[in-house]
Amino acid sequence: MTIVFKVSDNIKTKMIEYYQDLRREKTPPYAVFQAMEADTIITLYESGKVMFQGVSADVDANIWVDLEKKLNNRDIDINENNKKKEKYQEELNYFYTKSTIGSDEVGTGDYFGPIIVTASFVAKEKIDFINDLGVKDSKKLTDDKILKIAPLLIKEIPFVTFTLNNQDYNNYQEKGYNMNKIKAILHNKVLYSLTHKDNYPYEKIVVDQFVYPRKYFEHINEATEKVTDITFTTKAESKCASVAVASIISRYYFLKKIDELSEELGLTIPKGANNIVDQTGIEIVQKYGIEKLNEVAKLNFKNTIKIKEALR
Repeated sequence: MTIVFKVSDNIKTKMIEYYQDLRREKTPPYAVFQAMEADTIITLYESGKVMFQGVSADVDANIWVDLEKKLNNRDIDINENNKKKEKYQEELNYFYTKSTIGSDEVGTGDYFGPIIVTASFVAKEKIDFINDLGVKDSKKLTDDKILKIAPLLIKEIPFVTFTLNNQDYNNYQEKGYNMNKIKAILHNKVLYSLTHKDNYPYEKIVVDQFVYPRKYFEHINEATEKVTDITFTTKAESKCASVAVASIISRYYFLKKIDELSEELGLTIPKGANNIVDQTGIEIVQKYGIEKLNEVAKLNFKNTIKIKEALR
């Protein structure tokens, strides 16, 4: 049995004190501690979430649930938390037994580099193959691992990829399109292309839910060619094989584009949108002029303001 819920700060302090002498030597990543009491393993995370694992997990958890009620007048339904976990597992088992088309994108949080979205078709007969490659946990894969397994997927799995360069992205922004609208347009584009590329025997089309379905369809309202029979679900890349594959292929092409950009500019182009990115942006402007950012960067990111302020 596994029970997870978030505790209040004052309860967190009491838990740290209570389990002080029961702590294990090794602590999982992002955990304050992991302790063992009788047959229950207790892990308290920095986020405030606590996990109880074991036959008597509910008994140990209820001690702190009762204390939350007494000290904070807070009701925690541990059964409700378990229902959410069970639902997630049901969805996981459901999608991983079906032939699906799924799409995913990368680059939306990166100042440099394009946005790349991919749709892939994974027949259920191919699921063991992709699981053997480690695709099921696609978000946990390192870039080095992605560079190794993506070519194998590209050879075996039907897919369609679209790359939106930053100049076109900035044009969309000028028209008033926000990121979610851009993403919806691109997902619709690759899904339509793949579903009309061949007669793939898919049972579901799955998209990671980044907006409510009604809003998604509002975003693609102007498209003349649409895919509407979509199943939206959160954390789709960990539930659905085709979304996981699409995520890896998108990341692979994104990494290649970053390498190309680095070679073109004669600089090592970083990923993300951090301070290192700001410094690289300053170097690009100093070397090529401010107008170069329109080609290589997403101008609506706060990095642009920081770069311009640093160059004043």
